[in-house]
Amino acid sequence: MDDLVQRLRAIEVSALCDADKGLPVVGPAIRAMVPDVRFAGPALTVVAQDDHLPLFAALEAASAGDVLVVVNHGGSRAVVGELFATEARRRGLAGIVVDGLCRDVAGLRRLGLPFYARGTIPASGATVSRAAVGQRVSCGGVEVAAGDVVFGDDDGLVIAAPDRIAAALESAEAIARAEQAMLAAMAEGRALHDLTNYAEHAERLDAGEDSRLEFRVD
Repeated sequence: MDDLVQRLRAIEVSALCDADKGLPVVGPAIRAMVPDVRFAGPALTVVAQDDHLPLFAALEAASAGDVLVVVNHGGSRAVVGELFATEARRRGLAGIVVDGLCRDVAGLRRLGLPFYARGTIPASGATVSRAAVGQRVSCGGVEVAAGDVVFGDDDGLVIAAPDRIAAALESAEAIARAEQAMLAAMAEGRALHDLTNYAEHAERLDAGEDSRLEFRVD
């Protein structure tokens, strides 16, 4: 898992999605609260239905490098804020994803731990739930099991089983290298169209033939 995580952190989520266009992508309503981050790690799931007591149990069960996936479907209260995020960082977690609301956004941004949520609200939840940690959940329309890989940056989140991620990784790395080469060429004045087979691709499509847009970079 460590090698997989390190390789993911060297590319963008979009490159992985280009390598496997069927990868499960978390709905865009769950967005980065902290900008300019990229992270990856195994999911540790917890249901916190308008109640933040389960976060204590989840943090206690978490290992360094885990990503806390918190589900509060339809909730109207914040279940995670700066205190829990600070403890998560102290324990070495890679990030937090909340299918629900959070609070203390200014503190979260100062802390810098990758953090995703549907939005913010100052009101907090109850402290009585004893929901189990590690159960299978649905987060942003994606089914998540403990141990699935969570990979995120400013564009969004992908969550899938480690073998599914690993199968797409080599192609994603090649795409990332090609895109960097294209950006470098464009910085030197070359046109995007000349760095792809755009003209031939469009001609084949117009002729009713199968075709694929490809990069043309060294």
